Amino acid sequence: MITRTRNALVVFSHPFELKGVDRILPSGEYKVITDEQLIEELSFPVYRRVSTMILVPGHARASILEMVTIDPQDLQAAQDRDKLMQPHLPAAPP
Repeated sequence: MITRTRNALVVFSHPFELKGVDRILPSGEYKVITDEQLIEELSFPVYRRVSTMILVPGHARASILEMVTIDPQDLQAAQDRDKLMQPHLPAAPP
């Protein structure tokens, strides 16, 4: 089975909560790792997501990173909540 790993960087402007993590996480940049497997029965390449993980600061010390398996939909919901908390800047005058 052929597997590929994709990395992404997500940015949170505010502290946030995420299912699977037992504490509030600080704002900042977070690396998200997604493992996907090739579906070999098809005549064209298609990958299926197998797992999604996020690297978060350790519970005891921020210098240690923990890799936590998460649901991508929960991550998207947290990102959506973070964007809603952003102050809306007034439009520039014409």
